[in-house]
Amino acid sequence: MRIVVQRSKKASVTVDGKMIGQIAKGLVLLVGITHDDNEKDIAFLADKIANLRIFEDDAEKMNFSLLDVGGEILSVSQFTLYGDCRKGRRPNFMEAARPEIAEKLYDTFNAALRQKGIIVETGKFGAMMDVELINDGPVTLIIDSRN
Repeated sequence: MRIVVQRSKKASVTVDGKMIGQIAKGLVLLVGITHDDNEKDIAFLADKIANLRIFEDDAEKMNFSLLDVGGEILSVSQFTLYGDCRKGRRPNFMEAARPEIAEKLYDTFNAALRQKGIIVETGKFGAMMDVELINDGPVTLIIDSRN
């Protein structure tokens, strides 16, 4: 699994002109799933993201996690994170998991975050989505369960 983590002041996702998810302070996650991802990847990334110390304390040091600050998550499926642009001019998405596999793992990942007591809003799997956010910092990280 590959996830782009963006610290945000607020964020929302809209499908067909209707807002279907929104959060206040927290994290926007763009979640990519590949063929051999499994429950171990989900557990690792859910724990890593919930406890990642990327929120600032009073001294402006990144010492607090999402759990520490009571932040929320907006999780958006993003198969294009596995786009390969090394050849030609059109990305190859062969490394992205098939939708029927990816959707199940995506739902399981979001459930693992909720089990940690985090409010998780989502987009709509496979839909064209408009994601709006106000980056905080900006702080943007890429986490890959293979690395």
